[in-house]
Amino acid sequence: MVMVDRIVEIVEKKTVTTFKIREDNIFVEDGYFREPGLIENMAQTAAAGVGAGSSAPGQKPPLGFIGGIRNLKIYSCPKTGQEIRTEVTVVHEIFDATVVQGDVFLNDQRIAECELKIFLINK
Repeated sequence: MVMVDRIVEIVEKKTVTTFKIREDNIFVEDGYFREPGLIENMAQTAAAGVGAGSSAPGQKPPLGFIGGIRNLKIYSCPKTGQEIRTEVTVVHEIFDATVVQGDVFLNDQRIAECELKIFLINK
C-alpha cells in the first residue's frame, strides 16, 4: 500500500511529497480519505526521507514502522481526486528511532499534523 506518489524534495531534515487520493484507496470511505490514511501518508513521507538518507546506492532502504503518535490534530479529510502535499521534518534521531513533525496540506491549508516516532530496521 503506497501513500506517496512523488517526492518533491529532500533537503537536510525536511521531506516533501504529494499524493493524489484515488477512489480505490483502502482508506477512502464515502468519498473521503480518512484519518488513518493521513497518518500513514505522513509515516510514508517520513520513511521516504529517512530511508533515502540512510541507504547506500544499490541497497534496499530500511524497513520502517510507526512507534508512536503524539499531538495528532486532523482538521479535515480530503476528497477523492484531490492532491495533498505532506511535509515531514526530523526533530531528532536517537539510535534506530527518528522523531518527526508531519504536516499535511490541501491547497496550502493545513489539514492534519502530528509528531511521529519512526523506527527503522535494516534488513
